[in-house]
Amino acid sequence: MCQVPKKWIIESKLTKLAKVSTKHADVVAKALTDKLGDLENIVLTLTADNGKEFANHQHISNVLNASFFFATPYHSWERGLNEHTNGLIRQYFPKGKSLENVTQADLDKVEILLNNRPRKVLKYATPMEAFQHSKTEILNVALHN
Repeated sequence: MCQVPKKWIIESKLTKLAKVSTKHADVVAKALTDKLGDLENIVLTLTADNGKEFANHQHISNVLNASFFFATPYHSWERGLNEHTNGLIRQYFPKGKSLENVTQADLDKVEILLNNRPRKVLKYATPMEAFQHSKTEILNVALHN
């Protein structure tokens, strides 16, 4: 396993993907809380664009016990990791290709591939390695306090 620098303990770049049937706020909120619910002690913040699908942001924030931030319109650099991850996902589902026929199983495969892909920003550790390291660090801090 690669040695992950201390400054990346929490920022693992772990990707979680969920298929939603519509962009309705209740559907998106359920998908987010279902996918991130097991990580509620680790997810500290969420940053979204200003789409109507995030109208239930307060509920999501409460369920995950995380702060919810909105990027300034037309400031994509405020969601840099999201934009970069979208580019990586588009390597598997090219822009212009309909995502209608993409299944959750397809997304699960891409999620595994992305989370096990070494990243230069993580000193060539994978997001999964960085995430496992962060969980260990969090447990160690909890045990020492």
